[in-house]
Amino acid sequence: MTTPDWHDPARSVADRVDSLLAQMTLAEKVAQLGSRWVRDDPADADAPDTDPNVAPMQDVFAAAGSVRLADAARHGLGHLTRVYGSLPVTAPSGAAELVRRHHTVLRGSRLGIPALVHEECLTGFTTYGATVYPAAIAWGATFDPDLIERMAAAIGRDMAAVGVHQGLSPVLDVVRDYRWGRVEETMGEDPYLVSVLGAAYVRGLQSAGVIATLKHFAGYSASRAARNHGPVPMGRREFLDMILPAFETAVRIGGARSVMNSYADVDGVPAAADPWLLTEVLRGQWGFAGTVVSDYWAIPFLATMHRVAADTGEAGAQALAAGIDVELPDTLGYGDALVERVTRGEIGEELVDRAARRLLTQKAELGLLDAGWTPEASVAHAADVDLDSPANRALARELAERSIVLLEAGTALPLLGTDRPTPRQVAVVGPCADDPRTFMGCYAFPNHVLPQHPGLGLGIDVPTVVDALRWELPDTKIVYEPGSRVQGTDRSGFPAAVAAARDAELCVTLVGDLAGLFGNGTSGEGCDAADLRLPGVQAELLAELLDTGTPVVVVVVSGRPYALGQVHGRAAGLIQAFMPGEEAGAAIAGILSGRIQPGGKLPVQIPRHPGGQPGTYLQPPLGVDRTDISTLDPTPLFPFGHGASYTTFEVGDLHLSATEVPTDGEFTVSVLLRNTGDRAGDEVVQLYLHDPVAQVTRPVRQLTGFARVHLAPRTQAEVRFGVHADRTAFTGRDLSRIVEPGDIEVMVGTSAGDLPCRGRVRLTGAPRTVGADRRLITDVEVIPGAR
Repeated sequence: MTTPDWHDPARSVADRVDSLLAQMTLAEKVAQLGSRWVRDDPADADAPDTDPNVAPMQDVFAAAGSVRLADAARHGLGHLTRVYGSLPVTAPSGAAELVRRHHTVLRGSRLGIPALVHEECLTGFTTYGATVYPAAIAWGATFDPDLIERMAAAIGRDMAAVGVHQGLSPVLDVVRDYRWGRVEETMGEDPYLVSVLGAAYVRGLQSAGVIATLKHFAGYSASRAARNHGPVPMGRREFLDMILPAFETAVRIGGARSVMNSYADVDGVPAAADPWLLTEVLRGQWGFAGTVVSDYWAIPFLATMHRVAADTGEAGAQALAAGIDVELPDTLGYGDALVERVTRGEIGEELVDRAARRLLTQKAELGLLDAGWTPEASVAHAADVDLDSPANRALARELAERSIVLLEAGTALPLLGTDRPTPRQVAVVGPCADDPRTFMGCYAFPNHVLPQHPGLGLGIDVPTVVDALRWELPDTKIVYEPGSRVQGTDRSGFPAAVAAARDAELCVTLVGDLAGLFGNGTSGEGCDAADLRLPGVQAELLAELLDTGTPVVVVVVSGRPYALGQVHGRAAGLIQAFMPGEEAGAAIAGILSGRIQPGGKLPVQIPRHPGGQPGTYLQPPLGVDRTDISTLDPTPLFPFGHGASYTTFEVGDLHLSATEVPTDGEFTVSVLLRNTGDRAGDEVVQLYLHDPVAQVTRPVRQLTGFARVHLAPRTQAEVRFGVHADRTAFTGRDLSRIVEPGDIEVMVGTSAGDLPCRGRVRLTGAPRTVGADRRLITDVEVIPGAR
């Protein structure tokens, strides 16, 4: 038999895809736009489904669960959904199940087109026994794009080894309200920080041959009152300047090959039915050439939640026209209903061809259309892969250590400082001290799936802080009392915890979150907060401990910032640890003892009051300072970018290469960073710009560049930022993005609240309209010594 043209890897991808499309029936092309999530016993791929309860959407599950894989794939299939991530299976057993499902798809497809396999990978590969890295909010705290790229590459290698083609990460939502449950999944509140780290994650994952999927495009994080799936009352200007830049950077700089739509409707238009967003901006302006996949059930939600479609068939038509290529996790809006609409002439077949061509292009690029591809070969290394290898754990440890933020050393930290004796007895108190699940985000497998399988444990080794402190302080008696749970109103543990604190020289209290899904936690998807008080009765526990007179070091292990105004000034030390993953115990203990030098920085602010929270630091003049015209204080307790150290740094000697440049020009900002202390350490030098007079209100400061720098004691380095005038661009009154002439304030320091170096540059010439070709990144150079 002659090998079909589309099987020949020597031909161009475009030619192969065109040849294949020409041979496909309408039903076969539409089948490529669908997916199937078989959530059953791995021993039988066509057994009746069992509900994994990963979302409270029983009506949707019921509709999808009535279709077996063999029936769903009778004309072929676009994606296989979460074969590894739905049930606790080992890599070899998951690989065997994947092979079985591949063969089911191949048998049902006249042309033998394999399905693409996707999985979640936000805190690592979401599967049983895989490394749990820190949550994304902790990535933001590292301010270290190279480290994030290395982590993503490791995640990608593990996924590729077991036959996974696409990962549903990174999350590029920019935090607008800390009460939102999914703050832990974001990299913070600053568009530039999220842009740089997000592009790094994309590069890392795709370097392993796994497609990165940007989500949630776009506006999801800005829902009214931080309510999950809530409407987004946002104007177009804020949307363009705050929400879209991270996605644009990940597409244009990172080279992302897939995008997932947001559940949200922005100003009344759901993202899944928005051709302006999914086609005009994403493809027309940014040049995106990959696939747009729906968030799970986002297409039927157009009918059931947003109510902009009469039924799922109409929802599918709207989504296809808007630009969604593949429906996940199951085929509901596409499929037979779409075939019927095309046949009746209600939808042009060219829209089906457009979407099918995009997915088939990726299948060709991944080698799935090559003549020699087999399901068995795709998982050939599954038996050998160690999903929680020593190398992975070392990387997870590095991330945890570099992400933890020392808010304030106070009087007690580090515990093993040269000027204080080792404490003889330490009370360790709090629900996060001895529960490893509190270290992990809601998309970590132990929190995402394993609560449904309580007899299996965590699947990985996760030492607690109590364990780690006993190792870290071998000559100290460690007495542990939980005091309370993360959630609930049980105060019965208070007396024992208070007694332990009174009997000790020092009390270390670990409070914060337990991630879960849809109300089964205090942080995570569907776990939004009414205010920013510590969950449960933990604030009361803290208050009683602080009243003992024993010095109390407070460690907050959480997915969002909590108000610490009532703790500040009374605690003997304050640490923020944003869900640092499986190596959190040793990392937190090392920071406490002083063995590890803290260098993390806040990617979100720490509020003073649980109700009078700052929205984000990116406020125009009316939103920044406390005034007499309101009783609410919007200033943070600790600002964006803040993070202390056990050594001291100075930033000074600001130099500007020019004080006047044209609106299409460039200038260099340089400063000297000095380690003036006695220990080596890291400091993050941060560049902020402000346009003091503009045609629309602008943030009083906005991060424009940063560099994490390691310095030995008593040494220095010059940090240079190359700033193009494009980096001052904003969306003007007519909604075009412009660079405006006038003065630009330049500020450099170590946080949004500590900017000792200041200068001005005047942009000259006519206003300049910029498009998608503008500069998105500020160049950074670190020169040891210098000047």
